[in-house]
Amino acid sequence: MIAKEGYPTIFVVSLFSLLLIFITGWAPAWLSVILIAIAVTLTALVIYFFRDPERTTPDDNSLIISPADGKVVQIRTEKESEYLNTEVTRISIFLSPLNVHVNRVPISGKLEYLKYYPGKYLMAWEDHASEENERAHFGVLHPSGLKIMFKQITGFLARRIVYHLEEGDELKAGERFGIMKFGSRMDLIFPSGSVDILVKEGDTTRAGESIIGKIAST
Repeated sequence: MIAKEGYPTIFVVSLFSLLLIFITGWAPAWLSVILIAIAVTLTALVIYFFRDPERTTPDDNSLIISPADGKVVQIRTEKESEYLNTEVTRISIFLSPLNVHVNRVPISGKLEYLKYYPGKYLMAWEDHASEENERAHFGVLHPSGLKIMFKQITGFLARRIVYHLEEGDELKAGERFGIMKFGSRMDLIFPSGSVDILVKEGDTTRAGESIIGKIAST
């Protein structure tokens, strides 16, 4: 399955690849082989990047599910003053260009807050990327009363954030909501102590399937 957000890019790359193949009609045999190889490889890589596999989300409303495929690169305690207004735990997941880049909702609830920020293109794993890069912030109120944030953050290669959410939407964990193109980062933020964290730095995650944590019992 291919993500619909990738159709325009795949179309443009396919046209370019067809042009390269067309040129081979006037090129020497050795050059024709190289051009055809480039065309096929380029098209295959772009289609591979925009793959959108089905995922099976755990049926437990108390779980926080990974919103992205990638690697957990940071787990930090810090202050958040935009939506949660308290001390929080931030879990950052880095997506390499080879990861699936379709993003999924990490927790069920009502989308209370959404804000998009234009910005820079620092390396996605840098601490300041969450403050200075192009990004979109989402604040969700879970039925239990817990509030969490998740953020799409561009990286050095990623040049576009796409999301299909609006404030007031009712979200369901595991649903597709957007994509980040060509390497990026996803942050999950929740009040410190409110979630039993079940991942550690260095772990790999799968969007819609991997369990990041469980809402702590009160």
